[in-house]
Amino acid sequence: MKLKKRRIFVVLAALALAVTWLVVNPASYEEIFTLVEDTGAEDGVSDEDILVPGGVNDSVDNDVKSGRLAVDVLEELEVKGRAPKKGYERSQFYEDWPLIDGCSLRQRIIRRELGDSAILNGCNVVAGEYDEPYTGEHMVFTEKSQISAKIQIDHVVALSDAWQKGAQYLSAEVRYEIATDPLNLLAVDGEANQNKSDGDAATWLPPNKKFRCQYVARQVSVKFKYGLWVTQAEKEAILRILENCPNEAAIGV
Repeated sequence: MKLKKRRIFVVLAALALAVTWLVVNPASYEEIFTLVEDTGAEDGVSDEDILVPGGVNDSVDNDVKSGRLAVDVLEELEVKGRAPKKGYERSQFYEDWPLIDGCSLRQRIIRRELGDSAILNGCNVVAGEYDEPYTGEHMVFTEKSQISAKIQIDHVVALSDAWQKGAQYLSAEVRYEIATDPLNLLAVDGEANQNKSDGDAATWLPPNKKFRCQYVARQVSVKFKYGLWVTQAEKEAILRILENCPNEAAIGV
């Protein structure tokens, strides 16, 4: 009985000390993180992952023009015929968008494109506007459902095209980098993206002619970065575009 009373006394004494400490140091029990209210999280992101996300991750916002011309980088790419498409599956590159600071890469890319106009609900872009690159149309979104219905994330160098031009011989880790590298990703009009399919510059170019120089420069940059090749027809198509913009810089290489 005496031992039981002694234990109760020790517990009460400890509680008294704890209360005294909190009164003297109120900041010690303030929450460090605040959950974003009503996040409407998607892409399998739970509330635990969405702790006041910061700005766009530096690795997403990487559209830095290099000091090299796209036409010069193009000349360094190997020219070969297509390898067989046999064995190609999207899963050879990636299964789903990775999380960056708790938010889906898809949402990060959409936020990058919409820039300062992007309105967020947690990780998700729910409104904003931008000049869509493939069509040139100025798109305005007032709710998330419009973005989901209209916008797709395009692999500028299509994964199937990459597979047939060297990626099938690379490691799974490098293929994953190709699929998730922001350099190879653009938020674009879904219909235009479907029309592109897995075409290269010889078979498809953006209807928006003003964007074609930037488009092929980005393709050249991605292929150079990952050691992929081009076909002769593809190289000639890119050269025809770059003739109109010989000073177009490569990107991120």
